[in-house]
Amino acid sequence: MAETTDDRLRLLIERVERLEEEKKGISDDIRDVYNEAKAVGYDVKIMRQIVRLRKMKPDDRREMDMILDTYKAALGIDCALAALTAARRRGFMSGSGMPILAATVISR
Repeated sequence: MAETTDDRLRLLIERVERLEEEKKGISDDIRDVYNEAKAVGYDVKIMRQIVRLRKMKPDDRREMDMILDTYKAALGIDCALAALTAARRRGFMSGSGMPILAATVISR
């Protein structure tokens, strides 16, 4: 019985080791992609942030954005931009930054 248990433990550990090696290989591949992006002029820090945002559920992302805007406004960081972004999210502004009614009148 002990021999069977020892064999099972050894097999489990070997599986974990193989998976760790695969994970390292994938991490190396991801690093290579980011290095390639950097070499052609992309901002890798922003790319990582975009990847993180794309993993999030849309509702979670919107909630995070609204909380971030609230904190930024409270601290006086990018107040005008934060207010414009918040107004746009709430449907008070068009994509051009004009109030929706003004954008409707101008576009007609």
